[in-house]
Amino acid sequence: MATAADSRWMAQALRLAERGLYTTSPNPRVGCVLMKGGAVVGEGWHERAGEPHAEVHALRMAKDAARGATAYVTLEPCSHHGRTPPCADALIAAGVARVVVAMQDPNPLVAGSGIARLRTAGIEVECGLMEGAARELNIGFCARMTRGRPWVRSKVGMSLDGRTALANGISQWITGAAARQDVQHWRARSCAVLTGIGTVLADDARLNVRELDTPRQPWRVVLDSHLRMPLDAQVLYGGGKTLIYTATEHPEKRAILQDLGGEVVVLPDAAGRVDLPGVMGDLAQRGCNELLVEAGSTLNGGLLKAGLVDELVLYVAPQLLGDAARSMAQLGELSGLDQCVVLEWQDVRQVGSDLRITARVKR
Repeated sequence: MATAADSRWMAQALRLAERGLYTTSPNPRVGCVLMKGGAVVGEGWHERAGEPHAEVHALRMAKDAARGATAYVTLEPCSHHGRTPPCADALIAAGVARVVVAMQDPNPLVAGSGIARLRTAGIEVECGLMEGAARELNIGFCARMTRGRPWVRSKVGMSLDGRTALANGISQWITGAAARQDVQHWRARSCAVLTGIGTVLADDARLNVRELDTPRQPWRVVLDSHLRMPLDAQVLYGGGKTLIYTATEHPEKRAILQDLGGEVVVLPDAAGRVDLPGVMGDLAQRGCNELLVEAGSTLNGGLLKAGLVDELVLYVAPQLLGDAARSMAQLGELSGLDQCVVLEWQDVRQVGSDLRITARVKR
């Protein structure tokens, strides 16, 4: 049974895991603390994919002191050979006596086998302590592993009456500088940032992380049914991967765009538009855990109607733009309240002069 001390050290392991918020993709964010005799003898976190996992860093710090220690790990130790050896085997070899795990790994390659291996070796294992916090930290990884698509978070900057631009398209800037800076953190933690070709044509959006120290830029993803992407669009430049999903074969332009560094993927639906569920599945296969959508009302509406949005991050400015201005999402006319998108509030806070509201789509 977990004690107050167990909760304290698991909380520390979660804080360590959070240090990998911007860097571990496509791997999960994991922290580990090794305790012995009431003192920390080792700790670590997973920093980057392909590099040692949290348990290995903690064991290297602890050295011989790991024997007989208790390990607090935010995710079940892996039991398979990937780019690194199994962490369950490393804990066994080090002589750890007890392992407290926040949550079972949703990866089918692990899914309880790491815990089973530890128990078979005679190690006491407890699972479930602070599971909710651990799952939140890896919400995208869990989504990709359990349903085959990323966690989709749609960011919208809007007025108090839910408008994102004037009727003539002017939208810069509805929200303030503090809100725009806050968005950079959402971009930095995301594996990819997605928009539609309309936003690229109107704003020449870059979709990269700016004014924030991060070693990794998210992929830039553009949905462009008719491959109208300008060859001088900023989204094609600046390093990092640019993915363009289209519904039409344009071999010559496709070749030019790919020479510029953009990868073009032809993925049409039955109506001749880009297949939205197909895009989500393809991104997941590429290792995308968290996807940030920064798009206009048409694409926002399409994703919501398709049931592909998990979370909304709304920056609400203290102003009214009127009913002629553009809405945040084109959902069409509803004939009954049972057709509406129902949300669950997660967080509300002030960011500069604006409000940031986080809400999740209730399934």
